[in-house]
Amino acid sequence: MKIGELSKYSQISIRMLRYYEEEGLLYPKRSVSGYRQFEIADIERVKLIQKLNTAGLTLKVIRKVLPCWQYQRKKFSPCKEFKIGLNETLLKLDEKIQLLEQSRSHLMTLLNEKG
Repeated sequence: MKIGELSKYSQISIRMLRYYEEEGLLYPKRSVSGYRQFEIADIERVKLIQKLNTAGLTLKVIRKVLPCWQYQRKKFSPCKEFKIGLNETLLKLDEKIQLLEQSRSHLMTLLNEKG
């Protein structure tokens, strides 16, 4: 299938699909005339990439995680790379949460000051 069809079936823009390819997340074959040729399995692959990215994983981490996905059985087997990437993401989220809690505390202090 061509990139437009993949975009239609996966509901992911052509621009984003090209970006995923640039980032080493998709490896389409090329036709004789140079058109990208995607497989049916690529529909699930790009949906998975999008879900992982929405969950907070960077594309760099997702690139490491994708080999853990067994497309034939549509089963996820957490591999070492996935666990490392997930731990990195969780640490970054914890840092953001801590900063947000500090900001909230400062704002509450300002709100409660008598002036």
